[in-house]
Amino acid sequence: MKYKVLLTGKNDTAIDDFFMQMTENFEVMTTSVRYEDIIRHVTYFAPDVFVYCLYNESRDDIVQIANLKFRLSQANIPLVVIGLKEDCDMFEKIAVNTANLTLYRPLSVGVIQERIISLLKERKFMEVMDTQQAAAEAAKSEEKAVVEEPEQQSNPQSLQRRHVLVVDDNSMMLKVIKEHLHGKYDVATAVSGKIALKFLERKKTDLILLDYEMPDESGPAVLEKLRSSDATKDIPVIFLTGVTETKKIKEALALKPQNYLLKPVDREKLLETIAKEIG
Repeated sequence: MKYKVLLTGKNDTAIDDFFMQMTENFEVMTTSVRYEDIIRHVTYFAPDVFVYCLYNESRDDIVQIANLKFRLSQANIPLVVIGLKEDCDMFEKIAVNTANLTLYRPLSVGVIQERIISLLKERKFMEVMDTQQAAAEAAKSEEKAVVEEPEQQSNPQSLQRRHVLVVDDNSMMLKVIKEHLHGKYDVATAVSGKIALKFLERKKTDLILLDYEMPDESGPAVLEKLRSSDATKDIPVIFLTGVTETKKIKEALALKPQNYLLKPVDREKLLETIAKEIG
């Protein structure tokens, strides 16, 4: 199995090592340090890891890379930094806790490959574990909602609270949004469109917060299914998206959701947007 590696930085020697000596394990591509350029390569090349090869990088270039952290995390792409210790220390000083792995040169090609592959295998294992745990928690939440339903119906105050369904494959994002909303709304969460649609077969919701980019079934695909069903076609849908490109935003709005919010989601903006739709 070959891992896809997206490279950037001024350390030509380190980059050459990837192209000339690591092709047995890695499929490599280079990009500039421009934010827009990197985002395009991330989108179309879909790398498993992003490697920043440091050599006398400017502060502005390092800040550009640091600003990518959320976008890379959203796509589950780790950031590896390679360079002399003084370059790596400078990177860490400017972009604190941004790198998932730091490799100080000089290191042999074999050691660099081994450590990057170990990082990717470890993250893949943790991703599987997190997905299983999130699915289990979602199932428990649905079971709990069924058990508590009669009690909620007998409570007049509960009847005044509107219900929001949050759909996102990132379990951390679900926790953050639930924390933002639980004081005002009843909140259910789903880690995939499939779980959300199954939930809606048995339950009702007043509004859906829907992640635009999900791996198994995208937000647009889920919205299409919602609109094709008489039972769900009138539910207000707000897209959650980390995409900032104008073209992508226009594509999202062309699907006619009620609104969209950019990640990371601002709590006040989130509450204000929901309130406009359902009070």
